[in-house]
Amino acid sequence: MRQYRLLIAGGLVICAVAAIAMPGRAAERKRHEAKPAVANPPPAHEIGSAGPWNAYVAGDRTGKVCYLVGRAEKSLPASARRQPPSAMVTHRPKEHVFNVVSFVEGYPLKAGSDVRLDVGPRKFELFTNGDAAWARTSDLDKEIVETLAKGRDAVAHGIPAHGAATTDTYSLVGFSKALGMIDKACDVRR
Repeated sequence: MRQYRLLIAGGLVICAVAAIAMPGRAAERKRHEAKPAVANPPPAHEIGSAGPWNAYVAGDRTGKVCYLVGRAEKSLPASARRQPPSAMVTHRPKEHVFNVVSFVEGYPLKAGSDVRLDVGPRKFELFTNGDAAWARTSDLDKEIVETLAKGRDAVAHGIPAHGAATTDTYSLVGFSKALGMIDKACDVRR
């Protein structure tokens, strides 16, 4: 169990760096450009967990950052060589940026491809850059978060630069509770 928690913690550190390094979004600014990672990100503090979802708060040069991270419950093909996939929702209140959805696939994605996210009957297309995928607008971010909060599971379909397509299934048990934790920490009202 300890080795498993260390593996998860390692993946969360990678996600924390991504959340802190992720640029803010003014109005509907596109996030297609790659941004360099922060060299020495500030430490994140876990504020709680619910099911497979962990909630964190951290700070950077732009202020408080609150985010939740979930890990995929099941990934296919099981033989795919990749880092553990994860899903995140991030708030940056000082920048007026909320509900930023991102999925880290754990491998380089095919250039120009989208990651398809299925939540029940709803389907969303996320743009990709490197090994991650994001919603194209803040309105879509908000819609995805509201859908995730009501769903049972989410399935992300990615296309790697090389190899077979992947399917990652995330349980949404606990998502709403973890979302409530980051909402409270960053004073977000729903």
